[in-house]
Amino acid sequence: MIRRVAAILAVAGIFASGCAMQGAPFEKAAAPPDNVVIYVYRPYHYGSSLLRPAVTCGGDSARIGPGGYHAFVVPADSGEIDCGVQGAESSDEVALDPHTRVYYIREEFVWGLMSGHPHLNPVDADKANSEIQACCVDDSASGKS
Repeated sequence: MIRRVAAILAVAGIFASGCAMQGAPFEKAAAPPDNVVIYVYRPYHYGSSLLRPAVTCGGDSARIGPGGYHAFVVPADSGEIDCGVQGAESSDEVALDPHTRVYYIREEFVWGLMSGHPHLNPVDADKANSEIQACCVDDSASGKS
């Protein structure tokens, strides 16, 4: 009986440590005053932990893992800013006004027929600040894809 419990706890520990992002905790990005900072974050959820579609804001892309976030810094003079995500079966896009200097967008998944459908949901700063504190940055998520 004790061996079974120990084995179950060991397996649970492996799953727990391997699922969420490992990295530095959330920090506000430093950006020049003529830029917009867009925080895209993804609260941890086991059901979509294997999905990492590319999120694009402006000309920058990042694949954000569960429990992770990425800060996009986009010049405010570029006009309306589009952020989008492309999944296997669907896509989603959000248009942002460059006059607001900080945005928070939560990446979520809704299950479809064959895989998860990614959605980008703008969130107000009060709610986002409490949710994003549990997220970590993944420096390997950055880069064009």
